[in-house]
Amino acid sequence: MATVRSAHTVWNGDLFNGKGEVTLDSSGLGTYDVTWKARAEEANGKTSPEELIAAAHSACFSMAFSNGLAEAGKTAERIETSADVTFVPGTGITESLLKVTAVVPGLTAEEFEDIAEAAKSGCPVSQALAGIKISLEATLES
Repeated sequence: MATVRSAHTVWNGDLFNGKGEVTLDSSGLGTYDVTWKARAEEANGKTSPEELIAAAHSACFSMAFSNGLAEAGKTAERIETSADVTFVPGTGITESLLKVTAVVPGLTAEEFEDIAEAAKSGCPVSQALAGIKISLEATLES
């Protein structure tokens, strides 16, 4: 069964001097300020489309990775994933760098790397971002 998640943005003003508010409708978790300056320069307490994509990518990867571990008969004690999404004004979004560190008892480094790579390519957000470079740094902790 398909699911739909929704958010909306209200924007006032022009691109460079205007501002907006992004509201997470499906979860009701909040409304967040967004501006061009927060997108292209410093965040200063505001979000950007790229930060929201980074949140989605790190969560999706973590879920895909935990599923890959389960399919291999393993369970992680902890998975920590970050995503750094790069935005270049005038060019657009150019890259997402996933960094995962995990503690998985009984998993070899080679198995860890294989499952992480499969999660990187198999996660639905990675597939949606297929037009950009997606890199992975994976660290297995003991």
